[in-house]
Order: sequence, then structure tokens, then C-alpha cells
Amino acid sequence: MTMTVIQGVLTVAAVAIGTMLTRFLPFLVFPESKRPPRIVEYFGRVLPYAMTGLLVVYALRDTPITTGSHGAPELIACLVIVALHLWRRSMLLSIAGGTIVYMLLIQLVF
Repeated sequence: MTMTVIQGVLTVAAVAIGTMLTRFLPFLVFPESKRPPRIVEYFGRVLPYAMTGLLVVYALRDTPITTGSHGAPELIACLVIVALHLWRRSMLLSIAGGTIVYMLLIQLVF
């Protein structure tokens, strides 16, 4: 099924408006001069850790621990991510380093 030009333009416009709304709405609802509600501050503190945990579980959910390499590449890559983060405290370096190590392990070693 293909879209017409009008449907494509409307789809792009809807996505752009939705994206802009989610980016600008918090600044309109919670201006700098007004303190946000305590629940919003609480969520701001705890949700990044919850989402990180969720992503780790999601990424490792299908790791085969009873067959093949028994999850060794995944475990080594996770250890590299933790070590890099403890060493440099850089999320970008940690994620990139772990990804590179994982790709090298599954392509060249396992």
C-alpha cells in the first residue's frame, strides 16, 4: 500500500506537530518561574534509572545461556560498559565501547 503525496505530507506534518508538542509542552506547563509538583520532580529523579534497567532487561531477554556461547559475549560487553562508565563517567563512551566490544566478539571470537 502506497501513500499519495497529500497523505505523505499530512503524515510528516502530524509527526512534526506531535514531536514539537512533546518537546515544548513541558516548558509551557511548568515555566521556570514556577516550581513543578513534587511528583514530577520525583519522576525526574527515578525514571532515568528505571528506563535504563528496562532497556538492559529488554536487550538481554533472549540471551541464550544454555546453548552456544552461553551468553559470554553479552556478559563481557556488559562488564566493559560498566568498567568504562566507572572509569570515565561518559555514557557515550560506555555505550560505544560496549557495542564495539560486543560486535568484535560475535564477529571474530564466538
